[in-house]
Amino acid sequence: MIWPIVIGALIVLTVLWEAFETVVLPRRVTRRFRLTVVFYRSTWPSWKYVAQRIRKISRRETFLSFYGPLSLLFLFVFWGIGLIVGFGLILYGQSTLTASAHTLSTAIYLSGTTLFTLGIGDVVPHTASGRLLVVIESGLGFGFLALVLSYLPVIYQAFSRREVNIVLLDARAGSPPTAGELLRRHAGPKGIESLRQLLHDWERSSAEIMESHISYPAVAYFRSQHNNESWLSALSAILDLTALLLSCTADAELRQARLTFAMCRHTVVDLAQLFRTPPHSMPFDRLAPTDLDRLRAQIEQSGFQLRERDPAAAKLADFRQMYEPYLQGLSRYLYMEIPPFILAKEITDNWRTSAWGRISGFAAAEVVEADDHSD
Repeated sequence: MIWPIVIGALIVLTVLWEAFETVVLPRRVTRRFRLTVVFYRSTWPSWKYVAQRIRKISRRETFLSFYGPLSLLFLFVFWGIGLIVGFGLILYGQSTLTASAHTLSTAIYLSGTTLFTLGIGDVVPHTASGRLLVVIESGLGFGFLALVLSYLPVIYQAFSRREVNIVLLDARAGSPPTAGELLRRHAGPKGIESLRQLLHDWERSSAEIMESHISYPAVAYFRSQHNNESWLSALSAILDLTALLLSCTADAELRQARLTFAMCRHTVVDLAQLFRTPPHSMPFDRLAPTDLDRLRAQIEQSGFQLRERDPAAAKLADFRQMYEPYLQGLSRYLYMEIPPFILAKEITDNWRTSAWGRISGFAAAEVVEADDHSD
């Protein structure tokens, strides 16, 4: 029979090519139909639908955090089932088994024991082509296992590098990170130099996020360690800050802000294209006029020279239009919140909190204030 051989060969080649593009090929794949994309597009909306019905934020974020690791495991299972069924169809079409055992279920059973190199021997091929096919499949089984073992460390290394950069923002930008806190906490002596160094670091950090998430899109589904942090909110805070500096200040030394804005915007747009999330308008204005005045005052306190308000506001609106719709598209798809430009009220940073503090009343702020007075 020809049709089982043709269908089985197509399934095997498709799965192998999908694994190559997902694990080995370090660049974005532009092909429209991909089994891996179908897998994520069919499982993530259902997972997100359930999460949206969990009211408690901590439980909802915990539930969402399971998807990234579990999706990888199920993706490997999905590939493995494809290889087993594909080789089983080829074995069935070649009539490699005896007449009494020549059924599709038996051929798939032989394919499964061969792929996982069990070597039971209760079902064996009786033709030369069948034996050759079994040898090929057993070799692919070893290769598939090696692929899985090599893929997981790469994924977690990329996730770890991303999270280090996000955690470093906690004391500098608040929890969640905002442009307002970045400006407030970098006011005073040497604040401008420190802010420029932060922007320099995030030019590279955003490039690493883009490279790792395009090469390994599954990393984007991995949630951060804290509920009020994410790689999307971190990029949003840096984009807001650079947009404010470029539009509201007349300082001549804005080269680093331009470079960081360009890199972060490039990252957001490319990832929106990767996940096929079209730009969406924001459901509300993230920057009220009164908040803009507060931010302008903070910019001036940081040592920058301010432009006139109305031209600066118009220029800021142009900058925001360049990235906010893409942030909103990614936010809707990944179910990650975008922080405002400035918080309406002060929120305790993650580094100041602990389970023991909540139980005993021990406050990190008291220790910091005591240390400051002792100095």
